[in-house]
Amino acid sequence: MTTPPPGAAPGSPVTVELTRFRVSAERADQLLAARPGMLAAFAAGRRGFLGAELVRLDAETWVDVVRWASPEDLAESQRRGGDDPAVAAFFAPIAELLAAESGAVADAVAATPSAGDAR
Repeated sequence: MTTPPPGAAPGSPVTVELTRFRVSAERADQLLAARPGMLAAFAAGRRGFLGAELVRLDAETWVDVVRWASPEDLAESQRRGGDDPAVAAFFAPIAELLAAESGAVADAVAATPSAGDAR
């Protein structure tokens, strides 16, 4: 059994939001520059925000993986959209939303370094 991350209720699955979008290569730096502000705004003002990873698939395609304590927290964040200037700044360079979906984590395993890991 896995331990829920800080902020998640014990016994309730974390909700993961997967958003695939396109940003022109010329605006990628703008997206990345706005990212820390958006994450800070989420951490300060969005209930249930647990963390996020931004994945670059190719020059223009990205996937944002955002973890929420509950589906209700995700729904509230989606309702609010870009209501914070820092969040709006992250959304601004996005040219096209390709897909958005969410689901409950069914299994999560944290990696542990092996004895022979020389990192």
